[in-house]
Amino acid sequence: MSGAENEPRTQLIDGRYRILGAIADGGMATIYKATDERLERVVAVKVMHTQLAQGPHRDEFIARFHREARSAAAISNPHIVQVYDSGTTNGRDYLVMEYVHGVNLRHEMNERGTFTVHETVQIMSQTLDGLSSAHRAGVVHRDIKPENILQNDRGRVQITDFGLAKAMSEATLSTTGMLLGTAAYLAPEMIENNLATPQGDLYSVGIMAWEMLAGHVPFTSDNPVTMVFKHVHEDVPSLETVCPGIDHSISAFISHLTARTVEARPTDATAALQELKTISAHIEVEGWQYRYAKPNAENEANKQRATSPLVGTLAPTDSSIAPPPPKHSENTATDDASPATPGVRTDGTSPLSDSPSTDKTDAIEMLTTTFNPSIGNGHPQQKHGITDPSTMSANSTSPEGQVPYKNASSTTPRPTTQAMPRVSYMDRSSATVSAQPTERRTIANDGSNAKNIPTTLISTLDASATVANKPGTLADASTKKTKSQKRSSLRKPVVVMTIILALLAILSSCGVAWWYFMGPGSYYTVPTPEDLHCAQNTECPISDVKWKPYESALKAAGIPYKTSEQFSDSVAKGKIISTDPQQSGAHISKRTEATLKVVISKGVRQATIPSDILDSNSANGKKPMEALSQAGFTNIVHNESKDEYSLDLPQGSVKSITPEPGTTVAHNEKVTLVLSKGPMPVSMPNVIGRSKNDAQAAFADAKLQPTYSEQFSDSVPADSIISTSIKADTQLHWGDKVDVVVSKGPKTVTVPDVRGKNSNDAQQTLEALGLKVKISAPLGDLTHTVRLQSPEPGQQVRVRGDDGNPTVITLTVV
Repeated sequence: MSGAENEPRTQLIDGRYRILGAIADGGMATIYKATDERLERVVAVKVMHTQLAQGPHRDEFIARFHREARSAAAISNPHIVQVYDSGTTNGRDYLVMEYVHGVNLRHEMNERGTFTVHETVQIMSQTLDGLSSAHRAGVVHRDIKPENILQNDRGRVQITDFGLAKAMSEATLSTTGMLLGTAAYLAPEMIENNLATPQGDLYSVGIMAWEMLAGHVPFTSDNPVTMVFKHVHEDVPSLETVCPGIDHSISAFISHLTARTVEARPTDATAALQELKTISAHIEVEGWQYRYAKPNAENEANKQRATSPLVGTLAPTDSSIAPPPPKHSENTATDDASPATPGVRTDGTSPLSDSPSTDKTDAIEMLTTTFNPSIGNGHPQQKHGITDPSTMSANSTSPEGQVPYKNASSTTPRPTTQAMPRVSYMDRSSATVSAQPTERRTIANDGSNAKNIPTTLISTLDASATVANKPGTLADASTKKTKSQKRSSLRKPVVVMTIILALLAILSSCGVAWWYFMGPGSYYTVPTPEDLHCAQNTECPISDVKWKPYESALKAAGIPYKTSEQFSDSVAKGKIISTDPQQSGAHISKRTEATLKVVISKGVRQATIPSDILDSNSANGKKPMEALSQAGFTNIVHNESKDEYSLDLPQGSVKSITPEPGTTVAHNEKVTLVLSKGPMPVSMPNVIGRSKNDAQAAFADAKLQPTYSEQFSDSVPADSIISTSIKADTQLHWGDKVDVVVSKGPKTVTVPDVRGKNSNDAQQTLEALGLKVKISAPLGDLTHTVRLQSPEPGQQVRVRGDDGNPTVITLTVV
């Protein structure tokens, strides 16, 4: 039914509430925004639908309407929507309630999907706080659901719709033969035993919190009967089955609220709220920030990559399967790169060296064997400067254009077009080449003329020279003849090789020295964290990465480091805020006492709202803004336009604060304050001549405190105001005191009987009462005795008349 169909016939209800427009439409009533013209404030007016007011169950619905008014009025709590007034207009009952500027929780759930643990606990704690007041007052709500949880624009939760509420002594579920409440949030005992208890409200709160964190209620069904059956016969599943990683204590607390049996839940909202506060004191920052997010394709892909057996392993060293080295800097990580192994570069090299091998012996060997002029250095098939004869073709040449092979009978080089001859009788073992340049071999037969030369020259000797070392061969007869020629021909290459080896040794020493003191051996290279990803060809500062895995990488690489801790608003606890040096791949000298300095995040700094900030007599209560700043809060929100006047709180005191006092939250979380503007300025009403009741109503509207006194007045009627201590229209403030004089009316006396008395005595008696005496003696005053008096004795007369003159008593004497 639309709001237009339910709109009241008149725009002014009870001569006081002016309708501004419809707010919401429900199954039982329409709620309108209205202005209380007497108190000049915005209210919400809930008007029963016409068909219910005239239907067969009219009495039951009217009773529910009145029960809502009584239940809400009996509870005083800022988290419960207050009911101000009730009445009937055009045969339809209505309630006047506090106007809440905000939205209900269902709207927030539809907008946001899921809530963080911190947001859920805030809403739960405020809901439980409101219910605790209801339970202490003996009232069970019976219809807790997101639609009945309002959030005003200051973030405060307020519970509404106590239409189903009943006293605990008479609380049952059925009313007018219908199942009231929402099936998704009903407690099992409500459905099965027709019994409403405080624990039933807690069950509904638990289901609501379950839905906020998981994004759906634990039991779903297109059929309400099936859903009700599940609540009765199935346990609510643990939140951890839906929200992996959620803090166990929060999941356990919600399971405690949603236990299937009444006895397994907390006794009431007060006990539940205390349990929640105890749990909240031990939740870590990560636990507060947890929010369940539904898996998507990207998350699944990341998960698949994270569990791949290749992640964190070394790349194969075989060039046929290893990926080509990146063209960019070797320390630059890419988005699609596998996580680097600590201490190992992506090209297989150690972070301690720029060359593929870090072994000093290999480095020296390369320096001393890569150049040898006596053998064809630079040939494509050379290994360590030695040519493999088996790979040389007939056209292979030395750098000088000659075959690197000499015949013993002639020192003339062979032409380059002549193939190298095979020596079938050559001892293959004597032509073996050693890779170590320090080894020597003896060429001559007699020890006296033996010369030690590098073995790298062996590959250039003629086969006949080789077999000359073995007596009994074909060349033995000519050995003596050619000995002197051989010696002279060998001296020159030996000298040359000695010089070359000396130069190589010097170069080798210089190379090692350079490598050790200036090259890769002189510094550590800062490794790249596995969880750090930077764009190519950009600087890559180390920040917002997990410290523990990176610490393992530093220890594996032997890099010295020092750590310190700082609070951070942007980097989670346990992650790295910064390093010095800052960049991944930076160098740290080994020759000094340099270290890698690492700053680790302690998370967002926490701060606690002072517990006495609402006490206007405390130091924190007198200066709340300063108190919050000193407590460490940096996001304090105070909107002066929302400050409120207060009869009891002095100006500048806290009227309300969110979060509540004693709450510990992140220092940069928003803290919203509403301060008191002190007593509101009002004008002294003009009450002179008005009745005391009218004057009292005027003083109540202005929230002034009158003190009454009474006196007789011949001009002001009894019970009317004669005067006030403060003139009308004088500016005052709420709570100011005013002295008020109320008229007792004219003063009256009973006329005494003075007949038979001496006229002088009678006159004195009457004048003592404030009356005026007139003596009449028509026959002469002989005896001075009063015979007649007017008015007669016993009459009640005014002391003074309207003109202010005393009343005259006439005495007749003889």
